[in-house]
Amino acid sequence: MNLFYHPNITEASNEVIFDKEESRHISKVLRKNYGDVIDLTNGKGLFFAAKLINTNPKKCIGEIVKFERQAPLPYHLHMAVAPTKLNDRFEWFLEKATEIGITEITPIICDHSERKVINVDRYNKIIQSAMKQSLKAYLPLLNPVVALRDFISREHSEEIKCIAHCEESDKQLLKNIIQQGRSILILIGPEGDFSENEIKLAIEQNFKPISLGNSRLRTETAALVACHSVYYTAVS
Repeated sequence: MNLFYHPNITEASNEVIFDKEESRHISKVLRKNYGDVIDLTNGKGLFFAAKLINTNPKKCIGEIVKFERQAPLPYHLHMAVAPTKLNDRFEWFLEKATEIGITEITPIICDHSERKVINVDRYNKIIQSAMKQSLKAYLPLLNPVVALRDFISREHSEEIKCIAHCEESDKQLLKNIIQQGRSILILIGPEGDFSENEIKLAIEQNFKPISLGNSRLRTETAALVACHSVYYTAVS
């Protein structure tokens, strides 16, 4: 099944017009013809079926024939993660977290961050592709990159706030903090971990120090372990 993404269609839409890139993919790569039905999502919880009424490689048009709503995730997970020095590792996290199920992602710049510039357009395309590949109807929100100190000083709506770090201190296992039905925000630091000052500031802002286990994990691995832990608790 090929799932297409079109953010502007709603329950009230009668047709969908594809851009040049998608139109070429539909007509030239997939070789779809007049009358064929294709599947779409708007990334806001709706699946659509559209019958093609124009298959021009520069402008395909589909007539909406039905739609249905997908149930949302049974949890709200917001992860604030430091982009990795090797960009493909962070992109891997974005892809896999989307496939597993995540609500919101915020790239954070920390004292020990080696990557401080990101390609937002590329990240969004990776998230969109992973959403389509995993047949989901909800597109995770990618927030603008922000300095950690600014981020932790903001008001956050999540009911549980955590910071995962490697310093020797009193920490709870993440699995013992997660609660079904309660929204959660998890901070994951860069390869060099959070600085002592950052950990102190986060705790002062009521972030709970957590551990993900006995192993020392790479940033992207830690982020994915945390993501899966929340998913597993919610669906168990």
